Amino acid sequence: MSAENTDFAKALREAGLRVTQQRLVLLSILMDAVDHPNADELLNRAREADDSVSLATVYRTISTLEEAGLIRKLSFENEPARYEIAPVAEHDHIVDIDTGEMIELASDEINRLRAELAMRLGYEIVSQHTLIRARKIRRD
Repeated sequence: MSAENTDFAKALREAGLRVTQQRLVLLSILMDAVDHPNADELLNRAREADDSVSLATVYRTISTLEEAGLIRKLSFENEPARYEIAPVAEHDHIVDIDTGEMIELASDEINRLRAELAMRLGYEIVSQHTLIRARKIRRD
């Protein structure tokens, strides 16, 4: 078992979950992903490691991992949900409306401003996520 799988196994046990091959495979895929895969993409990648994985297994596993707080579901209207490892630090996303590319936008300044604005209104942020839909500026 690799060091990465050992870390994932520990995270699963700490979350009160059994360590299974499917959970380890999906966590590993999400850790290595740079593109926030959806369930179908997770299935295709999981089958490269274990061809017995089914779509039902993927959905059950991501639901369990999400409930345990190990992964985060990103839902956007009219698009399949995408998934990422639960972030250590909150961040937002920019989605390129022409290509569908999703880019992480991590900014301490944005997080600080958001917290200040919420506090001014008498709130404490419990969780947040902003999605910015954008189009690449063409410089011809």
